[in-house]
Amino acid sequence: MTRRALVIGGTGPSGPHVVNGLVDRGFETAILHSGNHERPEIPDAVEHIHTDAYDPDKVRAALGDRTFDVCIATYGRLRANAEITAGRVGQFISVGGFPGYRGYMNAPLFDPPGFPTPTREDGEQIRDPAEDEKGFRIARTEERVFDAQPDATHFRYPWVYGPRQPAPREWCIVRRILDGRDRIIVADDGLSLSSFGFTENVAHALLLAVDQPEKARGRVYNVADQEVLSIRQVIEVIAKSMGHTLDVVSLPWEIAWPARPIVGQPWTTHRIVSTARIEQELGYRDKVPPKEALALTARWLAENRPAPGGPEEMVMQDPFDYAAEDRLIEQWRDAVSKVAEPSWAGEAPGYGLAYSGPGGRERTNKNFR
Repeated sequence: MTRRALVIGGTGPSGPHVVNGLVDRGFETAILHSGNHERPEIPDAVEHIHTDAYDPDKVRAALGDRTFDVCIATYGRLRANAEITAGRVGQFISVGGFPGYRGYMNAPLFDPPGFPTPTREDGEQIRDPAEDEKGFRIARTEERVFDAQPDATHFRYPWVYGPRQPAPREWCIVRRILDGRDRIIVADDGLSLSSFGFTENVAHALLLAVDQPEKARGRVYNVADQEVLSIRQVIEVIAKSMGHTLDVVSLPWEIAWPARPIVGQPWTTHRIVSTARIEQELGYRDKVPPKEALALTARWLAENRPAPGGPEEMVMQDPFDYAAEDRLIEQWRDAVSKVAEPSWAGEAPGYGLAYSGPGGRERTNKNFR
């Protein structure tokens, strides 16, 4: 018996992984998209339905009276597409995002400021558009999806990285390396943590729901890489993968202006979600370890350089003004050189007697084996 799948989207960064996964599972697969971005990785056997996924009337006309066993909606007007396919698909899988969580895009909504870490699927959602207009729309859309498709499975996506990402955070690092830079500015030692998801990993999560429809029915899942790397770790992994050494220069957030594009928000607070539910219920594990995924992404960007001043750099808002960065670094280092450690009334501040790592207290039993 032929099983039919529809992917609304399918040509974005993670799309071909989803489409090919469906084909490998034996689905007769169609993708509904604009036709502006065709991907060579998608097999010729896949049907292309070219229309505007953001226009409900055009989507209705394009689909006619067709039915599908599975619909994965990653693109277009999600709530409208959920309504259009209601009663016409056996399994509806939709993709939204983390900004629907309260505080994800507006950390000071919490006191003290900071996105609750890690945030689970039952975390507080944006209820007031005055707090975050985009987050409010994302949260309301998710509710409308379940109104139209009560048995849907909904995935909350992070910032996705990998080849063909239109907002490539990694380019902020890769271009500096290609330009021969030997230093990069980070804020607060680059210790900020945010959940990200590699393209192949997030696609794998969707396909786990296809494989286990009964378990996934009516559920909401966070999906992201299981390992969360700090900004400093991301920089060091990418530099190492490209055979380059970068001096990571830490400045306080208040003056670390060049670090803004890679931090991606007006604070250095963490943004981490829990992936425990999808791990426990669907058996999710990263298909590609994040360090390996970052190296792959860096190599792809090096081989497919975004145009200087092009769409990717405009989205990232990184001016790559190295002369200004150098002036800032020199001012900071000059200021630090003038700060002398004070004379303490007693012993200098320590790390606490509970600390036993490098530089900590010496062993009391020198002969322990």
